[in-house]
Amino acid sequence: MIASVRGVVTAILPDSAVVEVGGVGMRVFCAPNTLASLRNGAEARLATTLIVREDSLTLYGFADDDERQLFEVLLTANGVGPRIAQAVLAVHQPDAVRRAIGGGDIAALTQVPGIGKRGAEKMIVELKGKIGPVGFGDGSGTSMLAGAWQEQVRQGVLALGWSATQADQAVAAIGETIDGEVPPVPVLLRQAIRLLGKTR
Repeated sequence: MIASVRGVVTAILPDSAVVEVGGVGMRVFCAPNTLASLRNGAEARLATTLIVREDSLTLYGFADDDERQLFEVLLTANGVGPRIAQAVLAVHQPDAVRRAIGGGDIAALTQVPGIGKRGAEKMIVELKGKIGPVGFGDGSGTSMLAGAWQEQVRQGVLALGWSATQADQAVAAIGETIDGEVPPVPVLLRQAIRLLGKTR
């Protein structure tokens, strides 16, 4: 298993990044908030999980080991594949996911694209005893540079399956709510997902 990669980021794509490790460019699929923290040409370290299928080897990357561990736990639930598990971590910070599952918060889980009420109920039943200790932070995550947040949020929304028009509308709506200091990109991305979820 490839538990982590460290190297220079040579490309950032809508759903993944290429990290050069020992002369080999490794494509790592990441949630939008993780991609937003990377910079082209800068060194990065990503915790990773390798998903092995009959026809593919796919590497998923995370900001830290806690996210990776929770991703792997989410995969043990019936009906939850890598895309859904990654979407969960795009919408919620790890502690927020643990609180939602531990507290039976169906509304929080159904904010994730691809998870309906029935799916959320199944996740809670199957994962309640596996998620580990539940934190009580504010779930806002680590602050990051807010420069070019519009494009970062837009790319994140596109990577989760919404259209370019919907992404532009969400970015515009968020921009109208910002007065003063710009919140971290992961916070803005979760706000965009909540806005778009109401229109589905």
